[in-house]
Amino acid sequence: MPWLKLLHIAALVIWCGSLLYLPALLSQALQLRKDSGFAQGTPPMPRFFYNSIATPAALVAIASGTLLFLVHGLLGGWLILKLGAVVAMVAAHGCFGWLILRLEMGHYRWVKPANWTALCLALAGILSVLGFVLAKPLDWS
Repeated sequence: MPWLKLLHIAALVIWCGSLLYLPALLSQALQLRKDSGFAQGTPPMPRFFYNSIATPAALVAIASGTLLFLVHGLLGGWLILKLGAVVAMVAAHGCFGWLILRLEMGHYRWVKPANWTALCLALAGILSVLGFVLAKPLDWS
């Protein structure tokens, strides 16, 4: 099933790119919010990007990855390590969603440090997944 692997890789590329782009969108929205002085309303771009691009890509990547290891019967230590790295990416994804909600509610405190923390968590997850995939020994299955 090469199409399933292609779908998984394409969804991962989009999701990882989204996880790296969301902090920039959040920083821009935070700066616009502080500069404009509006009482309500955040520029809609972070929510749109999160809901329309990042989350569907994450769901497709996770679903196709699950199908890949079920179809090919891959189980073992390598998979557990890779899934741990995916959990870090999911946690960062959820944190970005939480930060978008905080911005929309007008709660600016801790948004900037949490944005950096989520970016570091996303980077750790992305680089770990990449490392586990590239270093996967054949006998780990």
